[in-house]
Amino acid sequence: MELEHLRHSCSHLMAAAIGQLWPKAKPTLGPAIENGFYYDFDFGEAKIAESDFEKIEEKMHEIVKGWREFEKIEITKEQALKDFKGNEYKEELINDLADGQITYYKSGSFSDLCKGGHVENPSEDLKFFKLLSVAGAYWRGNEKNKMLTRIYGTIFPTQKELDDFIAMKEEAKKRDHRKLGKEMDLFTFSELVGSGLPLYTPKGALMRRLVNEYVESVQSLQGYSQVWTPQIAKADLFKTSGHYDKYKDSMFRVFSNYSDEEFYLKPMNCPQHTQIYASKPRSYKDLPIRLTDFAMLYRDEKPGELSGLARVRAFSQDDCHIFCREDQVDEEVDRALAMTKEIMKTFGLSYKYRLSTRDQEHPEKYIGDPKIWDKTEKWAEEIMKRNNIEYFDGPGEAAFYAPKMDLIAKDSLGREWQLSTVQIDYFLPERFNLTYIDSDGKEKRPVMIHRAIVGSPERFLMVLIEHFGGNFPTWLTPVQAKVLPITENHLEYANKVAEKLKKAGIRAEIDDRNERLQAKIRDAQLSKVSYMFIVGDREAEAGKIAVRKRNGEDLGSKDLEEFIKALRKEIDEKIVN
Repeated sequence: MELEHLRHSCSHLMAAAIGQLWPKAKPTLGPAIENGFYYDFDFGEAKIAESDFEKIEEKMHEIVKGWREFEKIEITKEQALKDFKGNEYKEELINDLADGQITYYKSGSFSDLCKGGHVENPSEDLKFFKLLSVAGAYWRGNEKNKMLTRIYGTIFPTQKELDDFIAMKEEAKKRDHRKLGKEMDLFTFSELVGSGLPLYTPKGALMRRLVNEYVESVQSLQGYSQVWTPQIAKADLFKTSGHYDKYKDSMFRVFSNYSDEEFYLKPMNCPQHTQIYASKPRSYKDLPIRLTDFAMLYRDEKPGELSGLARVRAFSQDDCHIFCREDQVDEEVDRALAMTKEIMKTFGLSYKYRLSTRDQEHPEKYIGDPKIWDKTEKWAEEIMKRNNIEYFDGPGEAAFYAPKMDLIAKDSLGREWQLSTVQIDYFLPERFNLTYIDSDGKEKRPVMIHRAIVGSPERFLMVLIEHFGGNFPTWLTPVQAKVLPITENHLEYANKVAEKLKKAGIRAEIDDRNERLQAKIRDAQLSKVSYMFIVGDREAEAGKIAVRKRNGEDLGSKDLEEFIKALRKEIDEKIVN
């Protein structure tokens, strides 16, 4: 049984139930999605809340008992418009179609405008479902249209699969980076600053910097050179690259008080990196040139799609562009893939790759010679196979200028996130007329490889928060150790302990509040510090510490100097606990 068909069928069932409970509600669209389905409704003056889900589910279980099949019915546009008269949303969909393209699917007394893809025996197959949430959604995703009510649900073939999914959802709520980010004081948002524009607190900024510094330490050993480029550029730059035509709706326009020139905040680094390459003549002996950049980028995302750090308007990338000869491409891509493997291992993330290729039915989305596309798509596939990389095909997921080898990481809850990417690009060097002098004295065109490892550090921080549930590896934890004096009489020794920790490069704080020890331990665990060092009379006299981990494990009495060495080793080796 295909999950997509199961979920789409259940969206019909939910629409049928809502139609009986709220007869004036107007159904619009209800597709299957990755983890379930949704259906958008115009409820008019009525308000729907999660408290209504139980009665909707009861009605769904009642209705489905009489559903024996999904019957396909072909219908004329004239008849379809009569059937849905008064539902302007269905009328709009019908008017987009021609006679011979309009089909209904009917189950019991419920029929819906639909292309198909359903289960064969709905009364037996549609049993293990649950409604999940309610949200607002603009009709057809356009914020100029009316706001509708979207109801999300999910369904699985068995009760166990549904139970496992619900358990994962509950755990995901606990790990939600927006919740933990606030509790751990990592980042915030302000309406005065603007939606989708995160503000990082000292702790969050530290984590963001640690991630960037780690990536930079790895790539600098591989001959990558860091550059810095402006956050705005003339429209002419993006017209030459092709971003103006293909990407302008997602770019912020910038106005000057003194010039009529058209400027944009840059949404990516690659066009500006071409101009560093083009700044002087290049020889084949200079190649490869590997330019990395952590500069800020900006994209005009739709307000309804912004979500914590998962989708923002201001972000950076661990971006790199490699300008090389064609015969150097394999080695450079292999180097990038190996570096990515090393960094993913450090963070304890498993992954697979997606080979993102063109949408063959919409060639207008892409620039360049189709023969070059054929070549680079085949080349990327060969690279994956040569490196024994597990991958799956992603038709239509290519950038407008090149196919992509996209890394899809899996977190501790089994959810997947796209992070790094590698792209072999012939078209931007051509559009910017980039050249080098080859060994035969003739001008040649370099190949441009686009590469990112963690992608956006902002989005990667979101993944890490939820992957670790805030319990980061010690090297990444903002406060690595908290010293807890039992009473005020032990403050002097606590300060000596903290001083030694700081001299060893360990981020430490003292909880000197006049609180009971158990309260201090509880608060330290809630703030998710890696270790608690408890000090009292015995510890002060013996020069030791009583050590507890954030998971509550009591490690007992430890020699201070020896434990600092062990902790330093854990940090330096970036051990994932």
